[in-house]
Amino acid sequence: MIVKGAVEDVVFYNDQNGYSVIRVFCDGKLITCVGNMPVVSAGEEVELEGDKITHVKYGEQFCVKSFTVNAPTSKAGVIRYLGSGLIRGVGEITAGKIYDAFGKDTMRVIENEPDRLTHIKGISADKAKTIADCYNENKQMQKQVMFLQGYNISINTAIKIYNVYKDSAKTIVKQNPYKLIDDVDGIGFITADKIAQNLGIDIDSPFRLRAAIIYTLKDTAEKQGNTYLTYDRLKNEAAAILKLDIESSGTYDEVIDRLVLDAVLKDFMVEDDRCIALSRYYNTEKFIASALTKLNRETVSNDADLDVLITEFERINNIKFHSNQIDAVKAAVTNGVTVITGGPGTGKTTIVKCIAYIFDNHKYKTEFCSPTGRAAKRLALSTDKDAKTIHRLLGMNFSTGEPNFAFNQYNQLPCDAVVVDEVSMVDVFIMNSLLRALQNRTKLILVGDKDQLPSVGAGNVLADIIASGVVDVKYLTHIYRQEADSLIITNAHLINGGKMPKIDNASKDFFFIEQKPDITMVETVVDLVSERLTKFTGASGFDIQVLGPMKSGIAGVQNLNKRLQAKLNPFAPSKKEIRIGETTYRVGDRIMQTVNDYEMKWTKMRGNVPEQGDGVFNGDIGFITTMEEGLTEITFDDDRVAQYTPLDLYNIQLSYAVTIHKSQGSEFDTLVIALTNGPPTILNKNLLYTAVTRAKKTVVLVCGKKLLNMTVRNNYISERLTLLKRFIKEENEKYDKFFVQN
Repeated sequence: MIVKGAVEDVVFYNDQNGYSVIRVFCDGKLITCVGNMPVVSAGEEVELEGDKITHVKYGEQFCVKSFTVNAPTSKAGVIRYLGSGLIRGVGEITAGKIYDAFGKDTMRVIENEPDRLTHIKGISADKAKTIADCYNENKQMQKQVMFLQGYNISINTAIKIYNVYKDSAKTIVKQNPYKLIDDVDGIGFITADKIAQNLGIDIDSPFRLRAAIIYTLKDTAEKQGNTYLTYDRLKNEAAAILKLDIESSGTYDEVIDRLVLDAVLKDFMVEDDRCIALSRYYNTEKFIASALTKLNRETVSNDADLDVLITEFERINNIKFHSNQIDAVKAAVTNGVTVITGGPGTGKTTIVKCIAYIFDNHKYKTEFCSPTGRAAKRLALSTDKDAKTIHRLLGMNFSTGEPNFAFNQYNQLPCDAVVVDEVSMVDVFIMNSLLRALQNRTKLILVGDKDQLPSVGAGNVLADIIASGVVDVKYLTHIYRQEADSLIITNAHLINGGKMPKIDNASKDFFFIEQKPDITMVETVVDLVSERLTKFTGASGFDIQVLGPMKSGIAGVQNLNKRLQAKLNPFAPSKKEIRIGETTYRVGDRIMQTVNDYEMKWTKMRGNVPEQGDGVFNGDIGFITTMEEGLTEITFDDDRVAQYTPLDLYNIQLSYAVTIHKSQGSEFDTLVIALTNGPPTILNKNLLYTAVTRAKKTVVLVCGKKLLNMTVRNNYISERLTLLKRFIKEENEKYDKFFVQN
């Protein structure tokens, strides 16, 4: 049976598998059509082949088995399609003007003669080109996505593939599907392998084994932080995803040897174990060790007037330093590399302010940076200095077509010292980029909490630097910032020590509500955010952050976001919204960027001067401020404003609630922690400690006492296989030998 007509509207769309529910106007009536389809928009002409079915709940539907999509031809269809938001800068008003000018010839003019659009008032040459480019890209995307879906690739993944390869997607996928693993975020071996099997690649081919080995090493780095694996573990994990017995086969060794010869892999020994690493990770950690050691051993000491300047700082700020705080300040000023680590309330911020004061007096040019925008903003407020993200400090740009830094080994930062805050979040690649950009003898001060969760990315930078025993580490253990009736800092340190926090609700800032992780917990959290805490703190519900350990589940982050959105920012006829996958975004929603998008343009006002730049990053939080002409404007917490197309919106999520991992580097006045069940590898004291230390003024912990006790006493920390500690020791020994010989 064939259904042919115009798409009236898209009722439902699942970005994970492309499952859609659309209504098609056919032969004078609306037909509900369901099934896996490419991205379609209201107004487009579709031809669908399938069968009628009767759904128990929804009644008669048309189940789609195959489809084609064509450009709309009717006036209503053209206007609805052009104004649907798929084409940047075109809303219904502009769409109506275009159709009035060209009628049924509209789509052909846009595709082949876009310069004619400039005859319409309000459409410049640049806007005409943008309209044509967007239309042709959407048309080409549909063709490529339909091809990719033929290999059971989800619509979201198909769009990612298209965004990387554009019109070459079909060709590249057919030539080498395993290339997707390296080039496309979110595509692993299983997805690429399914495509390869459909294309006829043998299951025991060296080509397939090669892809499995590289993927296994990359996957363990991204998900577990390991920068290498033992030879045997790599073989076992590769065999598991290949579903082959490669134990007795010589092919595994042959492929490993070939990859080593091709400089893709490094083969080395760690004690008595043969180990394998991707050369990229191995060389990165090797450089970090070399650069850190060079800075640490060769930077000139400057201890002039230190005691006088510290005393001046104490007088100006009406404080009295503890002896270990003074030691930390002196170390940072005199050493080449210094680590300052401590928990909340131990004086890290005050020490950084004092270091800045001394460097100013020494006429040092000092840069302050953090891994995230929120952390940088907090650092700037606490030190009264200009602080940037590390990406921004290094000048992220796309001048070569790929993300790169303006400051690097060839064009180094013109500064005398760099202070990096929240360094526990820094992975090997961003540390590598930072160190390459530092001139010889630049002082490097690394500030962070060694007990926070490690970086999401590969490596264990802060822990390895500390464990090497080479760099001077100053531990801050005494609590200075603690009011008599305050418990946030006290409880954070109790949790970090594996002890139960005080949960008697006798303090003014730490509260406990016993609750099982079920629908009642969800209702409790929503009530806290929308009513109880707003009255208690005077804050808006939008300023109260909810954290949780897990995305899924009744009381998981995803469901909490839906419920909080419905309460804090409900549907209103006057409020514009857009549906992306299973999520509806509307003006006023609080959102978080979920991937690094180095090409996203943004603007920001500095006084009366507009500043422009590229890049929004994983973890950036903001609000949807407007939706106009197919564009969604998002204003981030650091005042950057970016324009998102519907496709860009796949890279955001609602952020009324976020996972604890995503909250790293952030700080919130008021926090609700919904602690739900999870595996012991995730639900440990470090996770809860990280959550509690995100709060400045108020914490409400919602969970069961038994679960809380289990979490606090679980000190499991997954050991990361990394080489940085070893490499730092080796580099330091080289310096010792050199100075002995000379």
